[in-house]
Amino acid sequence: MVESSASIDKPRAVVLLSGGLDSMVCAALAQEQGYKVLALTIDYNQRHRVELDAARMIATRLDVERHVILPLDLRQFGGSALTDDIAVPKQGLGDDIPVTYVPARNLVFLSLALAWAEAAGSKDLFIGVNALDYSGYPDCRPEFVDGFQNLARLATKFGSEGGTVTIHAPLQHLKKSQIAQEAARLGLDAGQSWSCYDPLADGRACGVCDSCRLRRAGFEEAGLDDGTRYGSGE
Repeated sequence: MVESSASIDKPRAVVLLSGGLDSMVCAALAQEQGYKVLALTIDYNQRHRVELDAARMIATRLDVERHVILPLDLRQFGGSALTDDIAVPKQGLGDDIPVTYVPARNLVFLSLALAWAEAAGSKDLFIGVNALDYSGYPDCRPEFVDGFQNLARLATKFGSEGGTVTIHAPLQHLKKSQIAQEAARLGLDAGQSWSCYDPLADGRACGVCDSCRLRRAGFEEAGLDDGTRYGSGE
């Protein structure tokens, strides 16, 4: 099928698509803002590998221009409950940075997204980080996003020639309930996304890890069904 001239003229944006709710909404918002989406999913050998299947499903549902699943085995480094033999905490959110934090993950992922964007002639990156209802990860803060945008200008040929690389974080200041509402407004099937860090053997979400707690609370506050089958903690 021949693309319309309007479609051909749309700018490209690289969107980090993990398979979670936030990244799904982020990709849909990029499309709503008029971008053709290049979706980048990092297979970092995470314990919740079911999110890779969710990313594939979402990319197909959104009919993105291209979806790349890039292998990067962060289990070689470890240091996180998502990439090492460390138990995923189930007691609820605390004040400290939890062991589910993957060292410098968003820095690494945005660097890879930036490399693809430069190769594809794109000057726009989207990431679904959130600074309100989140687990306290340092690489989700507005300061991090602003800092990486400055770094992107210094690190690229495009930036050195006076161009501007923009890091879009449209969910940065939204509560999880508002993100759930955005998913509904955009006509997305939230059940296609995956949030749980420690899936049960029968395929259900654990229901009590930090990510499950945040997701459940957000959908409950929004009065919406999140389409997830939970195990313990129901």
